[in-house]
Parts: sequence; structure tokens; C-alpha cells
Amino acid sequence: MLRTRVISAAVLLVIVMIPAILGGWPFLALIAAAAGLASWEYCKLLRQGGFQPSLALTAALSLLFVAQAQWPELLPLGLLLTVAVIGALLLALWRKTAQPITEWALALAGALYLGWLLGHALALRAAPQGLLWLALAALAVWTDDVSAYFAGRAFGRHPWWPRHSPKKTWEGYLAGAAATTLMVTLLGVYLVGIAWLEGLALGLLLGLVTPLGDLAESMLKRQVHAKDSSTLIPGHGGVLDRIDTLLIAIPIVYYWATLLPH
Repeated sequence: MLRTRVISAAVLLVIVMIPAILGGWPFLALIAAAAGLASWEYCKLLRQGGFQPSLALTAALSLLFVAQAQWPELLPLGLLLTVAVIGALLLALWRKTAQPITEWALALAGALYLGWLLGHALALRAAPQGLLWLALAALAVWTDDVSAYFAGRAFGRHPWWPRHSPKKTWEGYLAGAAATTLMVTLLGVYLVGIAWLEGLALGLLLGLVTPLGDLAESMLKRQVHAKDSSTLIPGHGGVLDRIDTLLIAIPIVYYWATLLPH
């Protein structure tokens, strides 16, 4: 199982790294594909729970939010949100299902969760030193995932949040947070030129908060009694299983990089 996970991770790394380095259309295509596949998995999960959100609407809105991140001047966010909310609500009038208003809300929430949050990867890549900030965010997530996984297996004794994820432990969570804080403190200086104290603060924030993205997806899966979002990635589950923490980490890094003075 571990061998399969490592091989899949290596292949994924190549698939993601090349478009990220190239930027432009290749990176846009990567983010759009991730948004589309994650929308399919999101709707599939909800259907297991008895809901019937429109996949076409969820995916279309997700891709529109991705497009807005790529071309913010052509697609003002206020206009897009207005069209998305009203348009999706009016389309719900034609939904011949038992819970059309619930499914409207779920489709809109899914598009915001996936398309809007994923769009921050495009905005971050376009920012000054964007590729390096993006690399820092990805390395933070990878460090947290790996260190929490192995520390939890080796030393985990106390359940962290059993309601949503019974296997996660406080030992794994805190080890992941510590390793992420250390990594961002050290690499932040060399990758993006921030002071070590700023790297310490950013690393601590990412280490403590980004695991909640995985927990949030676990909450969704437990409600509909699913183990993985899909089986697209051998040893890893689905696309949503792989990006759940990135959906939290990348917006944090984007606003940290663009709003704070360095």
C-alpha cells in the first residue's frame, strides 16, 4: 500500500510541477481539470447521501470561479457572484427533485468550496514570486501530511477529532504542525526572502489550520458513509482527497503574500 502511494505521489508530482513551472495556459488547464474532477467527486459523494445536486451546474460554476481568478478584469467577482446565486436559484425552479432548494444550496456551496478556493492557486502563481510562494504552500502541505501520518502511526494514542476522523491523533496533528512550522521558517528565508520570524508565524498558522481542510472533507465523507472521494488515484483516493488541505493552505499563503508587507 505504501509503495503504491509513493509511486502515485511521484507521478502526481510530475503532472503538477510542469504546468506550475510553465504557468499560463498549462497551469490554468491543470487547475480547471482539478476543479472539474473534484466537482464530479463532490456530487458523487452527495448522491451517496441521498442528495441530487446538479453536476453540470456545480462544475460550470466552479470553472467560472477558476476563470474569474485567471481574468479578474473580464469577470468582476461581484458580477459573477450575483449571476451565480440568481442563475442557480432560477434553474432550481426546473429541477424535478424532492429537494430543489437544498440542491441549489449544495451546488453553490460546492462551486465556492472548489472553484473559488482553487482559483487562489492561479492568483498566487500570477503574484510576484508566485511560483516560489506556491512551492512553499505545497511543501507545507506535504510536510504536514507526511509527518502527521508517520508520527500518528508511531506514537498516536489520543484521538484528535473522533467525530469526523477516528484515526487521527493529537500526536500526529501536533507533530505535523511542528514539522510544518520548522520547514516554513527555514525555507521561507531562502525561497521568498521573508524574515525567519515571519516564516515562523506563517508556518505555525499553516501547520495548525491546514489539517482542518482534511478534517472538513472527512466530515463530508462520514456523513455519506464513504471512505474516499473516488478511486482515480491509486493509493490516494480521489482528486478531492489530494487537494482538501491545499484548498485551505493556498488561500492563506496568497493573502499572506499579497496583503502583508515583507
